Amino acid sequence: MSAAVLLAVPGCGALEDGAAPGAGAAAPDGRSVSPLENPDGTEPGLAPVTDPGERAEARELIEGLATKGRGPGTGYDRDEFGYAWMDTADGVPFARNGCDTRNDLIRRDGQNLRFRSGSDCVVVSMTLADPYTGKEIDWRKRDAAEVQIDHVVPLSYAWRMGASRWPEDKRERFANDPLNLLPVEGRANAAKGDSGPASWLPPDRRIRCAYAVRFAQVALEYELPVTAPDKSMMIRQCGG
Repeated sequence: MSAAVLLAVPGCGALEDGAAPGAGAAAPDGRSVSPLENPDGTEPGLAPVTDPGERAEARELIEGLATKGRGPGTGYDRDEFGYAWMDTADGVPFARNGCDTRNDLIRRDGQNLRFRSGSDCVVVSMTLADPYTGKEIDWRKRDAAEVQIDHVVPLSYAWRMGASRWPEDKRERFANDPLNLLPVEGRANAAKGDSGPASWLPPDRRIRCAYAVRFAQVALEYELPVTAPDKSMMIRQCGG
């Protein structure tokens, strides 16, 4: 299954309103950013790729992916990618900032953030524009399962495509890299499981090319091949 950890936070006292600290917490206009304009994943969300020139750029990016057959899942365990959500995965944005990866992603993509009393890290409520369904989700701690953090390229998928041979520090980077992480509706993430694009695409058709671009960006960044059916489906989503 896709490694999805519920956005539960520890018990808290009085809530405080606050803006998300740090770069990339929100786009200037408060909207999601195209993956083509966000190659390191530090800006929020996943805006549709609709311009013909950008869609051509997207297809060219996807065409650069290597392909291979999906290998066995022998030996896969979530712990092979480090504990969730570690702040010590060096080499990725937001690492060692005193806030775990989960909350970094909530702060990046959420709006109307409220933090635990005395904290500028732990988010206890937010509004999320879910990229997968197009819904606006008003998330609260008591409804933790409503939003989950999705690995765009699932950990189990990566394991089968070559990550089983990576050194431990590379797997930890992969699991905590904001380029590969999106807060999304929990039901959509559960439906995705560890599927590649040939088996699952976001319900919101408007975002499918952008999703394919992000999947490709992650695979290229980590020199990870994809299956031939996945590559073909990704190209189709961008008009190829």
